[in-house]
Amino acid sequence: MFAAAVLAISLMSHPALPAVKTATTTKTAESTQSLEAGKKRPAVSSRRHHSRRIAARVNSGRRGRTSRFRRIVFPFTPLKGSRESMLRQNERTFGDDLERIQDDDQLQLLTENKELVDLPESDSVHIAANLPVERRYCRPWTRTFLDDMSREYYTEFGVPLQVNSAVRTVQVQKKLRRRNRNAAMIDGDVASPHLTGAALDIARRGMSKNQIKWMRDYLLALRDAGQIDVAEEFRTRCFHITVYKEYELSRLESPGSLAAPVKVIQTSSEVPPGPTAEPIRVLENEDLQTTH
Repeated sequence: MFAAAVLAISLMSHPALPAVKTATTTKTAESTQSLEAGKKRPAVSSRRHHSRRIAARVNSGRRGRTSRFRRIVFPFTPLKGSRESMLRQNERTFGDDLERIQDDDQLQLLTENKELVDLPESDSVHIAANLPVERRYCRPWTRTFLDDMSREYYTEFGVPLQVNSAVRTVQVQKKLRRRNRNAAMIDGDVASPHLTGAALDIARRGMSKNQIKWMRDYLLALRDAGQIDVAEEFRTRCFHITVYKEYELSRLESPGSLAAPVKVIQTSSEVPPGPTAEPIRVLENEDLQTTH
């Protein structure tokens, strides 16, 4: 009886004895919570959630700007344009007494006076369908150059050259600059030579490697001779060519040059009586006749 009383008193004075069961229960509860936490994300305060959304937007914007300003590498070309070339084109066109055409009224006046002539349309020259009819004009010596080059190109490859652009007015160039940040200025020392009617854009798109090489060799020879200036443009995929009045003058002075091949025509194989007759040498200059 005494032993039972002592045991009861000891149990009452040591309440930590049943702690084994309590610790086991607590451990089980914690493991259960951890499993539930793995299945369900812990709650995030609204402020932290808002910060995460803002960070995601900023990062996405950075990725967009990086892709928009990625570096573009253009192939090598011996006909690369430059500021020095633009300065030279403006200086040479002013030396040829060419004014910058301001509006359609001045353009019409120049066409009526034959200071601007129609672009040729033939088997060797194709004009882009989106080029307006009122802008299918150029200077007479520019047309002569186009006739010569397109004829030789057609003889070599059997396909025509396409003209994408010719004369422009200042009004047209202003509109173009709103859409294309690479378009040339409307005034100053680096203004667009298209404003004088002496420049052409020949399409490069669709040309084979052999055709592009032929164009480069042909244009490079004339550029080195000081008769044209040229830039191979990769953004618009064209050859920008400014033709100087000297091109036509060199044809007249040196008819046997690259720009004006000479053909010898025999008038007759019979030799008439009298002094010995030599074959007549005739210089064909059909292109100059058709520009008027």
